[in-house]
Amino acid sequence: MGRRVLLAVGGGAAAIKAPLVVRRLREAGFAVRTLATRRALAFTTELSLATVSGQPVATDAAWFAPSGRVLHLELADWADLVLVAPATAADLARAAAGLSEDLLSATIAAGARRVLWAPAMNPEMWADPAVAANVGRLKARGHAFAGPAYGAMAAVGEAPGLGRMLEPEELAARVRYHLSQKDYAGRTVLVTAGPTREYLDPVRFLSNPSSGKMGYAVAEAARDRGARVILVHGPTHLPDPFGVETVPVESAEEMHRAVLERFPKVDLVVMAAAVADWRPAEKHREKEPKRGQEKVLTLVRTPDILAELGKRKRDQVLVGFAMETERGLDRAFEKLKKKNLDLICLNHPTDPETAFGADENRLVIIEPSGRTEAWGKASKRALAERLLTRALGFMQKPV
Repeated sequence: MGRRVLLAVGGGAAAIKAPLVVRRLREAGFAVRTLATRRALAFTTELSLATVSGQPVATDAAWFAPSGRVLHLELADWADLVLVAPATAADLARAAAGLSEDLLSATIAAGARRVLWAPAMNPEMWADPAVAANVGRLKARGHAFAGPAYGAMAAVGEAPGLGRMLEPEELAARVRYHLSQKDYAGRTVLVTAGPTREYLDPVRFLSNPSSGKMGYAVAEAARDRGARVILVHGPTHLPDPFGVETVPVESAEEMHRAVLERFPKVDLVVMAAAVADWRPAEKHREKEPKRGQEKVLTLVRTPDILAELGKRKRDQVLVGFAMETERGLDRAFEKLKKKNLDLICLNHPTDPETAFGADENRLVIIEPSGRTEAWGKASKRALAERLLTRALGFMQKPV
């Protein structure tokens, strides 16, 4: 995957977010250089961009270095992707017309390999037919667009509308998508994530603290690698990932139906959800009043989704997760064999550094042969990438 990103900052009010965009790109592992137009420097500063990028800022003040180096040619050659954020209507017009009136338009005209535009402008400007025509011309040349989004505008008193720049975290995700190897192209991946809820009455339920972050990381990584992704998720506080088909559910029974309905047409299933094993035998229609000092609750088993998939699978690859507090390896291997899985990932939810809701995790990968491999503490996204690479090796069906 290309790792060099040139952030070209256009002259809109959203340029105040440019330093944070740089930070998010660097956190995602990209080498970042910055270019700021003259108008952009009315909203941000060279010092702030240089501080967060660790590199000098390219501006219209110096197209040529004392050595004679031509800056726009060097930048176009260096960058694996040029992210224009914010991109104004004027920036789009100059690029669409093939003009080289400033360092930004000259860099794009000099043969930048990939260009990703993050528009930010007044909703009326974004809806203008001339802007739409320029967007169409740039798309026809292979340029990509991220946004705009619907939201508040910078000007005081202006009504919300479609024209807001995507947030820095979203832009970093879009860059990663455009620069990822598409080794899952043509494949469909189904991922489950988050907890389920088993209701006792309209307001009380049995559940667990799963955040869904591991499953979402797998879904986003599979999307970036070119897969069609279906994410069946329980109640979480995470936003829906772009480019992913999301199927919200609450109970284990709802997840069971959603997964089995889609299973025949998928190539890989990653069951990262923390599905409740038990549900109340009786769900009361009204909230029960508090009475007495004790209450006996009768529970019955919920559907075993993985076991059912294991019985039905043809050439699909099944990956399960096992959360254990003791005898983890033995229990995880038993689960793998019993449910006909191709891989199982063992984690320990009581570990304070990798507990429910953490951004990092540790996994032990177990194969049907009994081979195990311990993956040390890493971000859930990094572990998701490794897991998808391992699962790809189990796939036999050609694309």
